Amino acid sequence: MPRQLRPTGPGWIFLLIIMGVGFAALNTGNNLLYVVLSLLLAFLVLSGVLSESALRGIEVRRTPSREILAGAENPLLIEIRNNQRRIPAFAVQVEDLGSPGSPALQGVEAPRGKGVRRFHELGCVFALRIGPGATEARTYSLAPPHRGDLDFHGVRVATRFPFGLFRKSRTIEIPETTLVYPAMLDLGPLPPPSPSRNHAGSATTRRGEGSDVAGLRDYVVGDSMRRIHWGSSLRRGDLFVRDPEEERSSELIVRLRTHAAGSPDAGEIGEASGEARADFERRVSLAATEVAEQLEAGLRVGLVTDHDRIAPGTGPSQRTRLLSLLARVERRPRESTRAARGADEDRPRVRSEM
Repeated sequence: MPRQLRPTGPGWIFLLIIMGVGFAALNTGNNLLYVVLSLLLAFLVLSGVLSESALRGIEVRRTPSREILAGAENPLLIEIRNNQRRIPAFAVQVEDLGSPGSPALQGVEAPRGKGVRRFHELGCVFALRIGPGATEARTYSLAPPHRGDLDFHGVRVATRFPFGLFRKSRTIEIPETTLVYPAMLDLGPLPPPSPSRNHAGSATTRRGEGSDVAGLRDYVVGDSMRRIHWGSSLRRGDLFVRDPEEERSSELIVRLRTHAAGSPDAGEIGEASGEARADFERRVSLAATEVAEQLEAGLRVGLVTDHDRIAPGTGPSQRTRLLSLLARVERRPRESTRAARGADEDRPRVRSEM
């Protein structure tokens, strides 16, 4: 890959000194000035050779966290490997770059330079020394402002080794796309069970709470503490847990309105409204928070929007399906909603009792 070389503040001063000594040596013909100029130029060449040795053979691997939430600090692991057999790498800096236009980076102005749009710098890590054949792991906090797809372009590997006069860098393309889930809100303790409840445009319906006595079994190591039936355990003097088969009657359906408010003609205007957009994003976050908390509580959770439906389920895979849908859901004009509903009438659906 081509290298980019940029003088630092001390580097510009060093270059001016070289130019001044060279100009004086040419005008005066002083041999001592020529010796000093030769030493300065040798110092310059040595800086280039050593900085190249720090960048050569560097390999970078990116490992995002399992779940990335909008508006939160998410750890992202960067592994830096030095593939050289004998030469260590010093003062290696790695900048993670995001592609402009990613939905998760909406509203973030990318830096500009020389009339060319550059990439977003998502985070930066630093390794002082990486031995030959060694790997150093560093972590930075990724805080995407919005939900949706986040496109990584690659990483920029740079160093100022050995004298800090120049910053030499090269870009390694590591294209990758990860999904940013909606921001989670602090809703406080879970509300008591109720047949239905509404909050900010997303409504939930709960069906059943499972059996209090039937379907109990002995506690085994690994069972969740949430499933312990304390009443029966205290009466019998031993721990008993609810059988998961009995808990399948506990269901929660989260509803989210995705059509734009107002008439069809006003739908597009509402879509472009910043206030309407902020309200919709808040309702998406409320729905995502509800999904995450109720799944953690052990309920079977489903999701219904004006365009999509996911049947109730449990477990990490269900959490991924629900949050992935909420990460990409968008508001649509009412006219588009009705057309989508008409087109979906012929599609087979998974029926869920409400």
